[in-house]
Amino acid sequence: MDFSSFLTSLGTSFLIFVVLMLLFTWLSRKPGNSFVYYPNRILKGLDPWEGGSRSRNPCAWIREALCSSEQDVINMSGVDAAVYFVFLSTALAILVLSGLVLLPVLLPVAATDDNVKIQKAKGNSSTSFSDIDKLLMGNVKGGSPRLWAFLIATYWVSLVTYFLLWKAYVHVSGLRANALMSPEVKPEQFAVLVRDIPHVPEGQTRKEQVDSYFKSIYPETFYRSMVVTNNKQVNKIYKELEGYKKKHAHAEAVYSESKKAGKPEGLRPTIRTGPLGIVGRKVDSIEHYNEKIKELIQKLEAEQKVTLREKQQPCAFAFFTNRVTAASAAQSLHAQMVDTWTVMEAPEPRQIIWSNLKIKLFQRIIRQYVVCFIVALTILFYMIPIGFISALTTLDNLKKLLPFLKPIVNIVSVKTVLEAYLPQIALIVFLALLPKLLLALSKAEGIPSVGHAVRATSGKYFYFTILNVFIGVTLGGTLFSTFKSIEKEPNSIVSLLASSLPGNATFFLTFVALKFFVGYGLELSRIVPLIIFHLKKKYLCKTEAELKEAWFPGDLGYATRIPGDMLVLTIVLCYSVIAPLIIPFGVVYFGLGWLVLRNQALKVYAPSYETYGRMWPHIHTRVIAALMLYQVTMFGYFGVKKFSFSTLLLIPLPILSLLFAYVCQKKFYRSFSDTALEVACRELKEIPNMERIYRSFIPPSLSSEKADDDHFEDALSQVSRVGSFA
Repeated sequence: MDFSSFLTSLGTSFLIFVVLMLLFTWLSRKPGNSFVYYPNRILKGLDPWEGGSRSRNPCAWIREALCSSEQDVINMSGVDAAVYFVFLSTALAILVLSGLVLLPVLLPVAATDDNVKIQKAKGNSSTSFSDIDKLLMGNVKGGSPRLWAFLIATYWVSLVTYFLLWKAYVHVSGLRANALMSPEVKPEQFAVLVRDIPHVPEGQTRKEQVDSYFKSIYPETFYRSMVVTNNKQVNKIYKELEGYKKKHAHAEAVYSESKKAGKPEGLRPTIRTGPLGIVGRKVDSIEHYNEKIKELIQKLEAEQKVTLREKQQPCAFAFFTNRVTAASAAQSLHAQMVDTWTVMEAPEPRQIIWSNLKIKLFQRIIRQYVVCFIVALTILFYMIPIGFISALTTLDNLKKLLPFLKPIVNIVSVKTVLEAYLPQIALIVFLALLPKLLLALSKAEGIPSVGHAVRATSGKYFYFTILNVFIGVTLGGTLFSTFKSIEKEPNSIVSLLASSLPGNATFFLTFVALKFFVGYGLELSRIVPLIIFHLKKKYLCKTEAELKEAWFPGDLGYATRIPGDMLVLTIVLCYSVIAPLIIPFGVVYFGLGWLVLRNQALKVYAPSYETYGRMWPHIHTRVIAALMLYQVTMFGYFGVKKFSFSTLLLIPLPILSLLFAYVCQKKFYRSFSDTALEVACRELKEIPNMERIYRSFIPPSLSSEKADDDHFEDALSQVSRVGSFA
């Protein structure tokens, strides 16, 4: 990509962001749009505008984001959101501190050498050069003493990363501890999940087996148990019933509107009884839905009894009267054989994946290996089309493969736009197809909670993006452009690949710019959610429930957001010394991301679950992986530059990274996988209502409107009924 195309990409991306920011300022002032731009505040009963919409200016959201505290983020979006912002600020700090040294030192060192000029004079046909290349490490001649500056810079980036990651780990550990020490009653802190329960002894029920086992170990603090059931059929009926209730409310709303718009008696809506409501006998919608609701309620009650009595699974929830006992039980080995009576901390009730709880230990292990194999195949087969995309979407290759496009492509304005955006857009669109597949694979491992599944998905997506986007694009473009040279000299593949690394820097510069300007511009303006909301409101929504469903924002989407940020961090780290110009782009990406997403966390997104920062160890591990990739990249590139000291001096860096990761895991990780007892022993501000805690774990499809407990007598134990807490 030449310099004019690079500037075009950067300028148009910035212009798009400014336009989208102004759109956000204008649209967010309108009261009818408050559900799109302030849903989190509305859900918490707060005033969307705090000072009046007319007094707002285009930069007001920046001031509000900067003035907000970490506690404000926790109050609005939870600890997980606060931990995510610790990651963004840590990445930003790494790049700022690195750039303060690398930019003023490395740019002059590279710019005052003449390797690019020498290569041009030699007429090297396998490499194309632009003005940007004069500022890169590639402009330094092989074996030059100037390479000492780049070697010292490699160490500087690594040491800065170690220091800031350590500080962040300490800070996040404190956030998690403070959240778990909260005097507020959290149901999951009084429960444990029990899996791999052995066969029921003769003469006992599953409920009696679980009760007697835990009562014998925890005679003073065990409250009662809840046996998990196979809810597939009852969930199906419940979902159908809820669907008819929504349709009934919709029909009632349509009927009420008809009274206002037409005759006083109104026009009762009708529906056909056939498939999709478009064929069959025409009937009154309200009466039809009423009949269906009555029929399904009876069917649901019958299926609930069958489910609770006949579909019990070898897993259960055990409840304790204090959270110290629950925390201790979750960390203890309960049976001599590790594949029986497996006890772990209970997930939040709202994030339990019920269908996975019954899966046995060895089945879970086998599933993990199978899923790893499938993910490896996915990465391998996705790498092929991504490599082709990265190669084919360059204009030179398009003109070779599709000669009829030459007249169009050679137009200066078209050429500039295509060079600036075509490869990046093709890559971004291609990656958008993957997350749902990886989430489904993560759930197939037997993971018990949504939060855990999201972390697993994030890890898979990170390694996928690194192997396919960073490495795949680099190798794909290089192999395509140097194939003839490799064919003539197969032994030159390593040197050709390494020497082409600076040439790929311009692609990643524009890729990062496109992501932060256009990506964050769309995030802030919420144009797509706004259009969808108003279309649904005008044509589909008739009830308050339908309206809320149309504007409900969901959460931050950590499964894809964190890997996307990690990809950018990896790219910037790996090119920070080779092409220091990329550092300001990384700084803008994480700085702008911090501002935009802080605004969204405070006003837009509503958390769907809370793990109290459990994703941080996974983020930390992947930052270390990105750092090691950077160190290995620099080791290879210094080898190509024939710098004799690099082999000896750079080998300690990956070893140091592994040692740092090991120390962090030993010091911090246990407090994230388990709850420390000194944290769990803090006093609560009220005596917990154990009955309410236990009922919060009952799935909605099994909830009963009856006041008595007979409905649940087969799956829910009656231990400790006497003396239960108020």
